[in-house]
Amino acid sequence: MTVVQAPPRVSVAQLRAGVRRRLGRAGTGADIEARMLLGHVLGMDAGSVPLHDERVVTAGELAAVEALVARREAGEPVARLLGRQEFWGLDLELGPDTLVPRPDTETVVEAALRGVAARSWTGRAITILDLGVGSGAILLALLSELPQAFGIGADRAPGAALVARRNAMRFGLASRCGLVVGDWDESLSGRVDVIVSNPPYIRAEDIAGLDIEVREHDPILALDGGGDGFDGHRAVLGAARRLLAPEGLALVEVGFDQAAALAGMAERLGWAVRLHPDLRGVSRVVELARR
Repeated sequence: MTVVQAPPRVSVAQLRAGVRRRLGRAGTGADIEARMLLGHVLGMDAGSVPLHDERVVTAGELAAVEALVARREAGEPVARLLGRQEFWGLDLELGPDTLVPRPDTETVVEAALRGVAARSWTGRAITILDLGVGSGAILLALLSELPQAFGIGADRAPGAALVARRNAMRFGLASRCGLVVGDWDESLSGRVDVIVSNPPYIRAEDIAGLDIEVREHDPILALDGGGDGFDGHRAVLGAARRLLAPEGLALVEVGFDQAAALAGMAERLGWAVRLHPDLRGVSRVVELARR
């Protein structure tokens, strides 16, 4: 007589502990990531996962968690595994053609809001242009704070523009947001009040040395800034010269060691420049205004 053994019963607590051990060996924030991955599979918020520690997981759930953990151990970011990332309080959908929004980029939003407030534009119907809109992170964050503003997002990647459109719809901002596909500002005309951008700024020769989470999982189009890392910034400078209203401002993210160089470049072209630091005190955003 053949005896068929029942599969082992694994509780959420046991599975969470096992995932934490595996991710801990990878040097990650193991407990947080374990709860995020389990919450994704179990259909619950990461913070509530420990409240279900006594629950027994199904074989399908166990296999799904195993697959995610294996991908994480191979270097895939948690945000890619979940297909979303929080930015400025917005739970943004991601896609293969979008960067994972990072906390440093919130400096662009903060600087733009300060600039708008300084011009007494907070309650005005202003137009904001985001060059390289990606998931829509910067543009949608600004629209969520400025209810009278209208936004335009441009991206060279059709897939990124589609993700930004879906995010705009999810947050009820689609009626105040237009998305276009094109090479920077090539398809745009008229005047805008604010330009924001997080352009690609990695030197082409440095991409191979990036962390695997970035090198293997972020789109190359959103990383490669050309030979000196400033190809995208030059495009933004050109767009600002052509499209920015006389009293407008442009805010551009830079790499940790690029602010002084871009500021010098902009000043030589006649722009008034101001630098904005991120939370670590690194000059992360270059603000431009007409003299």
